[in-house]
Amino acid sequence: MSRKSKGTNAERELVHLFHAIPGWSAIRVAGSGSNRYPSPDIVAANSLRYLAIECKSTRDSKRYLEREEVEQLLTFARTFGAEPWIAVRFLNCPWYFLKPEQLEDTGNAVAVSKEMARGKGITAEALVDAQKRPGG
Repeated sequence: MSRKSKGTNAERELVHLFHAIPGWSAIRVAGSGSNRYPSPDIVAANSLRYLAIECKSTRDSKRYLEREEVEQLLTFARTFGAEPWIAVRFLNCPWYFLKPEQLEDTGNAVAVSKEMARGKGITAEALVDAQKRPGG
């Protein structure tokens, strides 16, 4: 299975996860990361909140993200009025959600380790549990 197929499957898994939560819906953004406009991998929402999500899945103990990926997520989120989130899933672990500013600065990129995700990240259930928009 190609790397692109694995990423697409991970994104679809996350869309299904949000649809299984009462009151939530999500869509996968076709062409995210490959078009000239900033776009996240997933947009999820309920009647109160909009989430722009960049998804990463890995078998390794650390996942690196290009700074440009994060900048595009932040640009889209600001313009769209959404909360920016990084969703990461390590082998045999649940999805964890982190704010972009929680990622480790490695100089050329940003990164999230399995330990960081477990310590600083939140689960999907905790993410959707907040009923109000920040500042709302």
